[in-house]
Amino acid sequence: MEIDQDIRHATMFKRQRPLVLEVRDELERMILHGDIAPGERLNEYALAEQLGVSRAPVREAARSLEREGLVTAVANEGVYVRKLSVDDALELYDLRALMAGHLCAALARRADAAIKSELRDFMARMDRAITAGDEAAYFEINLAFHDRIAEAAGSERARALYVALGKEVRLMRRRVLHGAPALARSNMEHDRIVTAIEAGDAEAARVAGAGHHEHGKKRLLDTL
Repeated sequence: MEIDQDIRHATMFKRQRPLVLEVRDELERMILHGDIAPGERLNEYALAEQLGVSRAPVREAARSLEREGLVTAVANEGVYVRKLSVDDALELYDLRALMAGHLCAALARRADAAIKSELRDFMARMDRAITAGDEAAYFEINLAFHDRIAEAAGSERARALYVALGKEVRLMRRRVLHGAPALARSNMEHDRIVTAIEAGDAEAARVAGAGHHEHGKKRLLDTL
């Protein structure tokens, strides 16, 4: 696990929210960005020192992340970043596809000009990231794009389920979104989603949203 010295200073100055939540968010970020690798043990001492806190909030934050499926506690050993099996990942893709289809259809029924423009802007930013060969930027914009659709769809329960499933999938997604051809195909699929939303075609949006995640599942299988 690589130590980023800036993290400690950033955490020390972010005290507007409860400390445990700040620590939990930072640990989640480190896990989802690969700073702490799948299968790696969370070192309470090192993390507490890095974040400038005691071990207690680190321990409580780890419990929260366990409930979200990002870490696993092993009796008498410690807490480890969850390492998804292939079967786990495939099931998550299937579930996320169902939720994505529902959310895209819901947004197609209610989208106004502002959200349509916002989604096109996300796509333009992803195109620029592809042109620049910046996979990390594409990855982050892609996540924000899908989360924005979920947020704007007006279905809070579906949004919460979709986001929770997405956090687990992110443990493996970098294997899927790798290389310019894969990124270009991904953004072409985004175009189908946005085009359907712009047209107010709920069924086409459902098919495009679910299909995008099903194609992600196929891309994962192709890496095995």
